Amino acid sequence: MSTAGALDGVVVVDLSRALAGPHAAMMLGDLGARVIKVETPGSGDDSRTWGPPFVTPDDGERESTYFLSCNRNKESITLDLKSEDGAHTLGRLVQHADVLIENFRTGVLDRLGFGMPRLTEINPRLVTLSITGFGHDGPEGGRAGYDQIAQGESGIMSVTGPIGGEPTRVGVPIGDLLAGMYGAYGVVAALHERERTGRGQVVRTSLLAALVGVHALYGTMYTVGGIVPTTAGAHHPSICPYGLFHCADGVVQIAVGSENLWRAFAPAFGLDRPEWAANPDRVADRDAVLAAVDAAFAPHTRADLMARLADLGVPAGQVRSLGEVYEWDQTRSQGLLLDVEHSTLGTITLPGPPLRFDDGGRRDHVAPPTLGQHNDSIRAWLNTFDE
Repeated sequence: MSTAGALDGVVVVDLSRALAGPHAAMMLGDLGARVIKVETPGSGDDSRTWGPPFVTPDDGERESTYFLSCNRNKESITLDLKSEDGAHTLGRLVQHADVLIENFRTGVLDRLGFGMPRLTEINPRLVTLSITGFGHDGPEGGRAGYDQIAQGESGIMSVTGPIGGEPTRVGVPIGDLLAGMYGAYGVVAALHERERTGRGQVVRTSLLAALVGVHALYGTMYTVGGIVPTTAGAHHPSICPYGLFHCADGVVQIAVGSENLWRAFAPAFGLDRPEWAANPDRVADRDAVLAAVDAAFAPHTRADLMARLADLGVPAGQVRSLGEVYEWDQTRSQGLLLDVEHSTLGTITLPGPPLRFDDGGRRDHVAPPTLGQHNDSIRAWLNTFDE
């Protein structure tokens, strides 16, 4: 049984910064790849300065919790890519890598002397992941991309927020995270194809592509149904009742996702009305249904409702704070928390990878690196190829 991970032996050069690219590289590192993060001397990844909160050890530089969130299982080397030594060292890294990840604006790598033709010349087997804001080509190709801007431009904000309210950003930087996830998925596919062709290729995605890629039912509501979706608040646009409801001491969420569930749920709460027998009818009369469920739940506590709904077989849940999530036994049971040893902060707890493998998987997770922590060891590794 492997304990090193499915991508053990794969070398990734991570030229990216901020979140989308680093998240993709971290996913590959979680799968066992060796990830070498290339950072600017003195300042490093942009996210090293994003905060508060920061954590400051007694005898070291402060560390950004933002940076810690997306750089586990990596090594750090500092290179000035505009210098002769930096460019030479990057060339050596590319020569011995399997994957390169970059999220520069279109044209930056070319100006640094590492455009796609040059990368292929150095290493024909290299798989390059390029993440941009809105795509590398097209009428707005090369446009700078930040998560909140992309959330708005992609339509995600137009369907997020209270009913009839102002468009709202998704709380987490979902565009960055999805672009990283799609990017890592593309890299794994390209590595698999390389086994057949013997050659690498360029994998491209963007914040725009990733966010449009998860429109799901909202996309076909427009492209097939001709309906422009709007905000639905904490309720599903096509299933009713499915969402957040109020009770005596807070809120409870339910998902009455089938007619069988409705037939179990409705009589128990006095909602068994013939005009609501079918889901399309309930969606058409959504306001009345939601008000009726709220009224039925109002006398009950969350604990009482959760027990009653469980007995009925109706899916239900609480709305937990992040603190409650990380203190929840179920979270830790799924490997979603990692205790790692940081070189200056000591033992820290990080959110863990979302994948588990029955046949092994990476066990030796490593804390995010300090800036330039592995300068000497990475150069020593490169020197072994010259011996």
